[in-house]
Amino acid sequence: MDFSLLVPTIRRLALEAGDRIMEVYNAPDFEVKSKSDASPVTEADEAADALISTGLRAVFPDVTLITEEQAASHALRAETFLIVDPLDGTKEFVQRRGDFTVNIAYVEAGVPVRGVVYAPAQGRLFYTQADGTAVEETGALDKDKPGNLRRIGVSTPDNAALMVVASKSHRDAATDDYIGKYAVKDMRSAGSSLKFCLVATGEADLYPRLGRTMEWDTAAGDAVLRGAGGHVVRFDDHTPLAYGKEGWDNPFFIAYAPGVDLKK
Repeated sequence: MDFSLLVPTIRRLALEAGDRIMEVYNAPDFEVKSKSDASPVTEADEAADALISTGLRAVFPDVTLITEEQAASHALRAETFLIVDPLDGTKEFVQRRGDFTVNIAYVEAGVPVRGVVYAPAQGRLFYTQADGTAVEETGALDKDKPGNLRRIGVSTPDNAALMVVASKSHRDAATDDYIGKYAVKDMRSAGSSLKFCLVATGEADLYPRLGRTMEWDTAAGDAVLRGAGGHVVRFDDHTPLAYGKEGWDNPFFIAYAPGVDLKK
């Protein structure tokens, strides 16, 4: 893969998809449908998916493409692939809470090595550069030319006073019980893949997820966090979270900054 071509492509497509999503978000009303698993989907999901998929296939026609909104792609198997969640955090989108993201990642040999996470309602754009380092871009977010880039990196955690981020829509007793094993200074809730980015920027030290996710939910955020020096591991055995699994389901996982004393 030519990362000098990949990175500007996925950055541009994320920004273009974000514009389309915000058109729907800012409209007086929009239709919300239910998928077969009862999760919500809107015209914004579908429009963003069509835009991103068309763009990726035009530039990378020979790379396997997995996307949440195209069920036929879920039957594919690959170790190296592009993977897309065009609108992660649809519940936040529907409730107009702003914590939703566009996610595009490239996975190589089961590892998410490059990715972009864009939160259009918040104007926050995170991605890995061609060399794999993670940045947050600020400013006008011009589609053709990067603006101000800030290299991001994980915190140096204080295990006596950890900053924890957890899901806004999927908190449960098991998650709270696990977080209770740590000495927590402060805790915040966030939606979608933004939680990975908060660990990547050092705004949080630890993000445990004891609930169902799919690879398209996590790959881009995982790539950004890796590029910032962080880790994502399975909850059960603390081995790295792998991608390209049959069915595209993830096990429970923990995203964290090195130095956090992980609990079983």
